[in-house]
Amino acid sequence: MKQNFWTKIKEISFNDILHFFVFLLALFPAWVYKHYRRHLWLICENEMEARDNGYWLFKYIRENETQVDAVYAINPKSKDFFKVKELGETVSFGTFKHWVYYLAAEVNISSQKNGKPNAAVCYFLEVYGIRKNRRVFLQHGIISNDLPFVHYENAKFSLFVTSTKREYEYVRDNFNYPQGVVKELGLARFDQLHNIRVNSNQILVMPTWRGWISPPSHGKSVYHGVEQIRQTMYYQCWNAFLQDKEIQKLLEQQGKTMIFYQHREMQKFKGLFHSDCPNILIKTVDSADVQQLLKESAYLITDYSSIAMDFAYMDKPLWYYQFDYEEFREKHYSKGYFDYETDGFGPVCRTYETLKADLICRIFEGKEEADKYAVRRRQFFDLKDNQNCKRNYEAIVELLG
Repeated sequence: MKQNFWTKIKEISFNDILHFFVFLLALFPAWVYKHYRRHLWLICENEMEARDNGYWLFKYIRENETQVDAVYAINPKSKDFFKVKELGETVSFGTFKHWVYYLAAEVNISSQKNGKPNAAVCYFLEVYGIRKNRRVFLQHGIISNDLPFVHYENAKFSLFVTSTKREYEYVRDNFNYPQGVVKELGLARFDQLHNIRVNSNQILVMPTWRGWISPPSHGKSVYHGVEQIRQTMYYQCWNAFLQDKEIQKLLEQQGKTMIFYQHREMQKFKGLFHSDCPNILIKTVDSADVQQLLKESAYLITDYSSIAMDFAYMDKPLWYYQFDYEEFREKHYSKGYFDYETDGFGPVCRTYETLKADLICRIFEGKEEADKYAVRRRQFFDLKDNQNCKRNYEAIVELLG
């Protein structure tokens, strides 16, 4: 279903209006600039990060396909800025120059739907057919739920990357894209998930966000106050987990470390979670790299995050802690092709008591994992090699003819 025009209008902020005028000012310079750089590839992801599929594809291109005129858009204040700049040309995210590059580019490539100079203005330009540019969606993770905001009528991507047969078939058959737009190529970042070193004493806890608690950063709405969030089931359940004295004691006795890393849309609320236990570390985007945490951790505890797919790809055990399943389905993402009970890569726990008991048995007492989970992990991924960046690159070349 196409997102309501007037609903989108109501979400427009003063900053979006300013960007509309920047867009108008950039039109003529971009038309001129396009004659000098006819084959410009503009790549990005989140404004403040270069750690996802956009970064790894850019790195691959700069190291293996140097004839490509590729530029990466990122905020110069990002901790990842110099890492990207060492590879090649960058443009400051959201600036006039970014608008010129966006309008002049032969193709815009991003792991985020909103990886553009301004999400609101670009939405109207692209979805309503004003701007007929080529747009490649590298994806942020393997899709398992129905995501209306990336259906064709709400995004109109020229190339939509998927990573498994089941995901490809689901997107192809349900997201309304023209034939040939959706392709099974694999996530670019998966190339880095081979030959990894695992810390057997490291446990990673990574819950995803909740749209009804914390509206997206690019939207107009704001959830006011950490104290309000502390009244939610989300906070109370995860906080109870972090404060559990028995778990803390077991961590200390066995020399294990638990790392708690929230989705970036929840990291906006500073100091929401804390722990006095020296074996429980609260990490943020400024203090840790998600992919590195995934690679080195021996166990993962999440809820609905697609990051579980990365962990399963590496064939490591995980748990789903889903205390608010019905509310999540009603208010956040509706169910897709993936059923956690029958398809999941680890136990599904709806109560903390169930989760705690299973963690103690598996992690602290050494009980063997049920065979069915390892079988599911191995059968789910039909593309499992280090050629994902190459396939993505070749598909973009094919798209451009």
